[in-house]
Amino acid sequence: MKSVEYSPMGVCARRITFDLDGDKIYNVKFYGGCNGNLKAISILVNGMSVDEIESKLKGNLCGDKGTSCADQLAIAVRSAYENNK
Repeated sequence: MKSVEYSPMGVCARRITFDLDGDKIYNVKFYGGCNGNLKAISILVNGMSVDEIESKLKGNLCGDKGTSCADQLAIAVRSAYENNK
């Protein structure tokens, strides 16, 4: 299992950490952002594959930011997975 730290761009969260085990994601934690919502996302995606997370969260927008913490998570897990191949 590989621990990953990602610095999201364009959102309130300052950092996202998670564990990557093959194509599965565990222990997602957001630092900053909308605490309750991000805790819920972390619980819901625990154990999901990169493809599942990406299909559900990629493109989700927060206001007029052009991205969201959920979208940034989808980008982060895909990037970590591709870099870990």
